[in-house]
Amino acid sequence: MLTAKLLADRRGLIFLAILAAAAILVPALNLLTPEGSALHVPTYAMSLMGKYLTYAILALALDLVWGYCGILSLGHGAFFALGGYAMGMYLMRQIGPRGVYGNPVLPDFMVFLNWKELPWYWYGFDWFPFAALMVVAVPGLIAFIFGWFAFRSRVTGVYLSIITQALTYALLLAFFRNDMGFGGNNGLTDFKDILGFNIQSDATRAGLFALTALTLAAAYLIARSVVMSKAGKVLLAVRDAESRVRFLGYRADNYKLFVFTLSAMMAGIAGALYVPQIGIINPSEFAPGNSIEVVIWTAVGGRGTLVGPAIGAILVNFAKTTFTTGALAPYWLFALGGLFVLVTLFLPKGIVGTASDYLARRRAAGAKPEPVAAPTPDPAE
Repeated sequence: MLTAKLLADRRGLIFLAILAAAAILVPALNLLTPEGSALHVPTYAMSLMGKYLTYAILALALDLVWGYCGILSLGHGAFFALGGYAMGMYLMRQIGPRGVYGNPVLPDFMVFLNWKELPWYWYGFDWFPFAALMVVAVPGLIAFIFGWFAFRSRVTGVYLSIITQALTYALLLAFFRNDMGFGGNNGLTDFKDILGFNIQSDATRAGLFALTALTLAAAYLIARSVVMSKAGKVLLAVRDAESRVRFLGYRADNYKLFVFTLSAMMAGIAGALYVPQIGIINPSEFAPGNSIEVVIWTAVGGRGTLVGPAIGAILVNFAKTTFTTGALAPYWLFALGGLFVLVTLFLPKGIVGTASDYLARRRAAGAKPEPVAAPTPDPAE
């Protein structure tokens, strides 16, 4: 039944088809076409598109809690950064004696700060499966603990949003400290390998892009399965009338905790894919402004649509890349704020939501009712 509903989702199928095509074509055009060809995709452009796709995963994760459960989280950037740091720690352990100081165990920043031994929380990060587990476990555990206290205390609305923003800011301050063991304000960088492959090579970059596109597709399928399930119906009810859901006997707290934790884990995966493609992770990723930007991407694309936030993340970040160079750079934040106001006033359902409503009205107008034949009189009467 659920599979049939997924197959009937035409918008989702188009989205998945585009991602599958991008996962094949973009790496192929980068690796198999000469640099002078008009069809060649430069490596820097491919990495840039890969970054946009990681942002799309993050926006989709936020839509799962905001669009379908009504939880406006202003702290999802923190889960994104935590996943990125978990991947960054693995990549730092892979450097080994090739660092500036040649220490086979300690990263360069620890040697510079006169650390004598590796902190206990760095143990295991030289093994990829453990690092991959931490990518989802750390954001998921923090989201679970935070959500358990917040939802059982019936914290909702703007108060919950403020608390999530406070969580993000607290992590920002913590990771800025040199004695935390995460590189301080410089963060983690100068990565060499990932799974034994040179992280700077075109082939590795192409593989990371393809993996990111496929991960976005998988994240969409997971989120779509959740919102189309019976639990998804309860989430929508919690969004629209939580008190009535509680009156009917449902444990609304448990549903909110489940979707909040799942969303945080998806955001952590996005962060883990972001780091090897960008080449650095530092505390600026925890900045509260980053989490607010994710909300804007989701609103622009259309919350409650899953596809919309992904499209909004790509479009807004493409515009950011375009307009933050040259004379327009100082005005980008004003443009971003203005975009959010315009969307809120004139496109409250976002790009995808508004387009879907328009097409639905067109179909309704085109479906003319068939004329009803007049009854034939009975000659006997």
